[in-house]
Amino acid sequence: MPTSDPKTLGAPASSLLPPILLVEDNPADVDLTLRAFARRKFANPVQVARDGEEALAWLPRWEAGEVLPLMILLDLKLPRVSGLEVLRAFKAHPLCRSVPVVILTSSNDNSDIRTAYDLGANSYIVKPVDFVKFMEVAAQIELYWGVLNKQP
Repeated sequence: MPTSDPKTLGAPASSLLPPILLVEDNPADVDLTLRAFARRKFANPVQVARDGEEALAWLPRWEAGEVLPLMILLDLKLPRVSGLEVLRAFKAHPLCRSVPVVILTSSNDNSDIRTAYDLGANSYIVKPVDFVKFMEVAAQIELYWGVLNKQP
């Protein structure tokens, strides 16, 4: 991934660590997530897709050999293509179906939760509004998905 890619934030492109793909349309939530990871000194670079179409545009890039993400943090309420449709496409694709998808959304709707798990979500987290609580969530995401979890 080229260092000039404006959607890649965090560690330099030469980093050996796989990126995290953050799929989030709200600029304030993107900023909050990036600040939380920076404060935790999370070493993996963060790539940002700002809507569902941008998220799906990663599929051909991964097919062309770009490094698959360590995990995907996916909001459900996205413009252009919904988060549930993005999740469906990612989990149906043979190349990225084993990449963990953590739903990070404001929706606490039981039907969203059930549908996300039915489509293959690995975790479902309702975004805390408070920065301190969000920092705790970022710490847990980092610890579990970045350190403890073993991927195939």
